[in-house]
Amino acid sequence: MRIARFMDGKGIVRWGIVEEEEIKETEGLKGPYTGEKYPLKGVRLLAPAEPTKIVCVGKNYVDHIEEMDGEVDQLPKEPGLFLKAPNALADPGEVIPYPHFTNEFHYEGELAVVIAKPMKMVSDEEALNYVLGYTCAFDLTARDAQRKDLQWIRAKSADKFCPLGPWIETDLDPTDLGIKTEVNGQVRQNSRTSLMIFSLKKILSFTSSFMTLLPGDVVLTGTPSGVGELHVGDVAAVTIEGIGTLQISVGH
Repeated sequence: MRIARFMDGKGIVRWGIVEEEEIKETEGLKGPYTGEKYPLKGVRLLAPAEPTKIVCVGKNYVDHIEEMDGEVDQLPKEPGLFLKAPNALADPGEVIPYPHFTNEFHYEGELAVVIAKPMKMVSDEEALNYVLGYTCAFDLTARDAQRKDLQWIRAKSADKFCPLGPWIETDLDPTDLGIKTEVNGQVRQNSRTSLMIFSLKKILSFTSSFMTLLPGDVVLTGTPSGVGELHVGDVAAVTIEGIGTLQISVGH
């Protein structure tokens, strides 16, 4: 099932289920059908989550550690987490203004999960029972600010630094999905989620050991190698097997 958050022609934000070329409206994220239907091409898709926080994992693919000049013989022993605030969300198809405070604006294509119910102190074995579904994400990053700032708030959590979408796919096994990022039609990242250092189960269980994840919260699972710069006019797209494609562009 594909769950979408969208804006209709009158500017009203709604939730619904995508079925072929139409969306059947529901009462909220998980409510019953209202009976209303909207043509998919006639609505604007929005980021399919309303999180209280966005949890992200750094250095979760060995090849990405290598390209960032890390020591691959000293892999992390537990997930390295950081946060993005909800202001960082951006919608599918959105034009992201090139940030005025950076000269190194980078893309990182990632698998993201949306949490279904409150999650605290949950085991690895039970972790996926708390997942509503899966979507595509970009962890946009001001790389120069990441290097020089004390914390990563500006580098990772500026406005529109977390595009999300196009929808939530609920019926999916996340353990071995193809993930590909293209910039202006050229493949820049091409990997599989099976190559993560820490599995999704481990990431969620570890996070829940000290932080309560709430319904609608989003967890990004890390990026493979191939990260790089974006420039004004670029079009970037991340495609994940079984989900679809999230596309953004960079404006002035």
